Amino acid sequence: MKKTILLTLTSLLCLTASAEKVELSTPHNTLVLDIWKGGEPKFVYYGERLSAADLATLPDPTNANWSHLEVYPAYGATHTMSETAFAMKHADGNLSSHLVVESYSKKAITDKAPNGKERSGELLTITLKDPLYPNIVNLYYQTYSDVDMIECWTDITNKEKSTVTLTQFYSSCMPIRRNNVYCHHLHGSWASEAQLVTEKLNNGLLEIKNKDGLRNATSDRQEVMFSLDGPGQENCGDVIGAALMYSGNYRITVDTDDSEFHYYFAGINPDNSEYHLRKGETFTTPHVAYTFSNEGLSGASRNYHKWARKYHLQHGDKERDILLNSWEGVYFDINHEGMDQMMHDIASMGGELFVMDDGWFGEKYRRLTDNAALGDWVVDKKKLPEGIERLVSDAKKNGVKFGIWIEPEMANTTSELYEKHPDWIIKAPGREPVLGRGGTQVVLDLSNPKVQDYVFSIVDNLLTKYPEIAYIKWDANAPVMNHGSQYLPMADQSHLYIAYHKGLIDVCKRIRAKYPNVVIQDCASGGGRANYALLPYFDEFWVSDNTDALQRIYMQWGTSYFFPAIAMAQHISAVPNHAVFRTTSMKLRVDVAMSGRLGMEIQPKNMTDEEKAFCKQAIESYKKIRPVIQFGDQYRLHSPYAGDNLASLMYVTEAKDQAVYFWYKLETMKDEHFPPVKMAGLDPQKRYTVHELNRIDKNPLPCEGKSFSGQYLMNNGLEMPYSHDVEHNKLNDWSSRVIYLTAE
Repeated sequence: MKKTILLTLTSLLCLTASAEKVELSTPHNTLVLDIWKGGEPKFVYYGERLSAADLATLPDPTNANWSHLEVYPAYGATHTMSETAFAMKHADGNLSSHLVVESYSKKAITDKAPNGKERSGELLTITLKDPLYPNIVNLYYQTYSDVDMIECWTDITNKEKSTVTLTQFYSSCMPIRRNNVYCHHLHGSWASEAQLVTEKLNNGLLEIKNKDGLRNATSDRQEVMFSLDGPGQENCGDVIGAALMYSGNYRITVDTDDSEFHYYFAGINPDNSEYHLRKGETFTTPHVAYTFSNEGLSGASRNYHKWARKYHLQHGDKERDILLNSWEGVYFDINHEGMDQMMHDIASMGGELFVMDDGWFGEKYRRLTDNAALGDWVVDKKKLPEGIERLVSDAKKNGVKFGIWIEPEMANTTSELYEKHPDWIIKAPGREPVLGRGGTQVVLDLSNPKVQDYVFSIVDNLLTKYPEIAYIKWDANAPVMNHGSQYLPMADQSHLYIAYHKGLIDVCKRIRAKYPNVVIQDCASGGGRANYALLPYFDEFWVSDNTDALQRIYMQWGTSYFFPAIAMAQHISAVPNHAVFRTTSMKLRVDVAMSGRLGMEIQPKNMTDEEKAFCKQAIESYKKIRPVIQFGDQYRLHSPYAGDNLASLMYVTEAKDQAVYFWYKLETMKDEHFPPVKMAGLDPQKRYTVHELNRIDKNPLPCEGKSFSGQYLMNNGLEMPYSHDVEHNKLNDWSSRVIYLTAE
């Protein structure tokens, strides 16, 4: 009886308040909210773009089973039993908040995306206010006119007479209707990043979080997809994607209660991060980027890839160079002769860039291993007596560009920097610092403006003195190992995690403002910083320190759910692999690396002439297909996670006149049976000629040089041999194919 009365009262309030359905649309998506002055804004619809006629008759979601559809529920006044997006301790100690609509506006806008590109769309601003307190909370929803993405974020302004404390400050909430919904997210560890996890949403709480402090993508990741009609298929079915754009500690919560909805929340992790908001101060949350696709998981991925290349990746419209990185080739054994030899070798194979990794710096304390000299960014003249000047000269002589490794956010206690500025490091007040890699590594405190200036100066000094440097590998190999800032007041120690990442972004903005053209790789113990807060200032990221071809198939598959191939640095390395000690064929290593930004992580002088010749041919082939890989639409076809020892994916140009198809056999077993993998994304009316790249077989494939209609390839696929037709002494347990399709 009470429940019926309450539902009736709620309905009457909605009617008398004249609720208005407010619509936001991208080319193929529509979001609809219910907004009325004095009420809480509510979710109505998110999915495929609606026609004007359907918008006019769009029904409200069901209120059965107490579904609560507020898009930014606040704790305490009306929401205590369910998860909330916002919680505050007011200046008078009151823990309750009630956020209702004060006003809203929707307008067309044109502005600059974080990577500097101009964008246009619409911006919906909903201003919320607590009837008892003067604080203002603004909800923002921004669309793009040319990509299917809606970004949401919040800012909170303290209008009270003194400081308030924010204890929970999610960026966004999205209700998702129950219907056999599955969540797809990424889990991992160092050298095993981006492992795909698929699980059905059941009653209770699904929580995905990171508390590393610096590297928020090493373990769990902050991007998720929801397949709305079952376990999820790659190229069909309804999917919502949600990517939190933050570089620090985060928390994602999916709450499934007794209502008809799952509730997705995402934002900064509030653990030990309560924020004291001074009078007049505004706190802005990270953005969440939502997309919807009725073309399955790969369709949602293609939306993210297109959006990233245009607006959230530096130089996303420029081809990436093929490079050789020195790390796995020589580690800390840096010298002029060795670098010159590696430059010559990569140039002879058709490479375009050489990157000198760790080990080149240190004067009083030399960088002979990982326990000294971080922070002292001066050339080690015993290793490199002619300095970077000769390295730049040798690169020019060999016809390649030159790049260099730095780790600017870190120091060693065995360093001149630490001796001069022990107050610049993160450590718990009154305690000895906890030491990381090499037994001496510490993290510099980027909440401190002096540290921000210093980190900027590392890049600034290098690029000012050596403007020929074309590429920087920016690394970060430690977490926040103990909580404390020597810069922040004791009363604001809980601000550290947030202030650090604000400082980091500010430094990145300064670097890009002065050096817009240099290519910068985002590395953090491998793929620890694959996130869309930092990528607008970086050109690519290092997928993993594990370069083993077999495990890379899995990691690159998971990474591709949210990140485009152009941003994924994938290198050919030596065997036995340095991370897992597995021996795979050169062909498999090359074929796997070619599915992203191709590079090498190897000592070429240890390669055989045959291996060098094969890599030279592969690099030449990659240059031909590079635009297809780096700018094309990706279609994941057969998942390595299916458990049947097969993986396949492909890339197709926007004009559908070229495509590249990858096929990998993961293990060799007797009595194998693989189905032909159907292709996707082609023009059914066009005919495509088949060319195998990186062929090692004595005889070409039966389909070589033949043409097939796009319809046939998408309905039937092509038969791939299970092994390679090679001499007996070259047989091994790996098999892979790269097929280049060109339209007639």
